[in-house]
Amino acid sequence: MKRSFTNFLFLVIILWILVGIIKYPKLSLDSSYEGLLIWFNIIIPSLLPFFIVTEVLTAIGFVDLVGRFLEPLMKPLFNTPGASAFPLSMSLVSGYPIGAKIVSNLRKKNIISKIEAERTICFSSTSGPLFMLGAVAIGMLNNPTIAPLILYPHYLGTITLGVIFRFYKSKDNPSTISIKNKWNKKNFKIPTLKNNFSIGSALGNSVKNSLNTIALIGGFIIFYSVLVELLFISKLFNQIAHMIVHIIPLNMDVVKGIIAGLLELTTGCKVISQAPIDLIYKVLIINFLIGWSGLSIHSQALNFINGTDIDSKIYIFAKFLHGIFSSIYGLILYLIKYKNIIKPSFMPGLPWQESLYPLSWPYLFFNSFKLAIFITVYMLICSLILLIIYYLLPQD
Repeated sequence: MKRSFTNFLFLVIILWILVGIIKYPKLSLDSSYEGLLIWFNIIIPSLLPFFIVTEVLTAIGFVDLVGRFLEPLMKPLFNTPGASAFPLSMSLVSGYPIGAKIVSNLRKKNIISKIEAERTICFSSTSGPLFMLGAVAIGMLNNPTIAPLILYPHYLGTITLGVIFRFYKSKDNPSTISIKNKWNKKNFKIPTLKNNFSIGSALGNSVKNSLNTIALIGGFIIFYSVLVELLFISKLFNQIAHMIVHIIPLNMDVVKGIIAGLLELTTGCKVISQAPIDLIYKVLIINFLIGWSGLSIHSQALNFINGTDIDSKIYIFAKFLHGIFSSIYGLILYLIKYKNIIKPSFMPGLPWQESLYPLSWPYLFFNSFKLAIFITVYMLICSLILLIIYYLLPQD
């Protein structure tokens, strides 16, 4: 019954969008084009290298190799295997939705268990610094001095989620072997990369899967761009917004921005940044929206999760908590350190490209590749340092 109602509601929304597209063709076309610009000019060159690199590294066994070394770090902190460090690191650098994609791949290949995957995905789906710094702090709020109030709370929220969800189904954890036994010098064997893979096949499959993922993300971005714009001109939406304003003393732009941000992150942040409220309130609301990430990103993540046995409800709940924690940490940091530092800035925003601009690709594309390789090397170095420390320390 519940599923039938959900399917019916989805059908009603799709029909409403279809009617809106027919009724407002220019608005629909403009919003689709805006979503296409974001996808073509930013998403493809920024995320495609990360998708390709992560697919290749998973295929050749690099995640297994590094994960075994990093387990003494991840297990005490988050009660997850060392392989969880891989999606966390990649997500911290590249942003949504790569963390959910990697965790889903690890689960599909049975590198981590169901419970471990559910714990990992709660703290391995984060926004990237490029969006928080470039798009929000400078491009929307025109104030780079507030960058710490957006970055730090978001990542502190991530760590908090990891610590909280380390207790998730702890009694049902299938892992019965302790780290001490796994790392016993008599039994410990250094893992190696797989030797039965084809380089051409690994690269080909990685590129193919990555292109499919990028195309899927583009579709979601365009769909939600149209949905939000149609929502803004909807009489029902505006009536609901006015009702909320009468009940809760909030500015109309704030209400619209929050509702839009619950659906699509970039649009919501943009509306909030232009609302006539104090800067700190803008930051706190935007922190919540970035932690929540929006239904657009949820749709992308759930598309990956639904191919596994990971419980999608725990992911949604974790993202809601992430938004709450990000706002709380933002307020605490503001009161402790930044209350007398933050001042309005009138710097010009970042220039927004109004057309498809492939000439910007080489810069973003190769820098993304460099970041992906840098994180890979960094994780390898950290894992080797842990291994050396382990062998130098005396063991009972």
